[in-house]
Amino acid sequence: MTRPRLSTRRHLPTSPFAPPAPAAPLETFEVDDRVTHDAYGLGTVVGVESNRDVLVDFSTRKVRIRAPYARMYKL
Repeated sequence: MTRPRLSTRRHLPTSPFAPPAPAAPLETFEVDDRVTHDAYGLGTVVGVESNRDVLVDFSTRKVRIRAPYARMYKL
């Protein structure tokens, strides 16, 4: 027996439920951007890899943060 493929369902106009919210675009970071992270604190972007991974220097360590950047904000 095969499992059904997981896919997004389309919203029917007659549905009593609200349509799903569109996905927010990813924030872009550049080298030398100042950022804050909920777990690591203040830091500076020192590298951007493949337009998704960001290498950030938080003075105590360097951390590679992958998209989506849920807990990191540009200052």
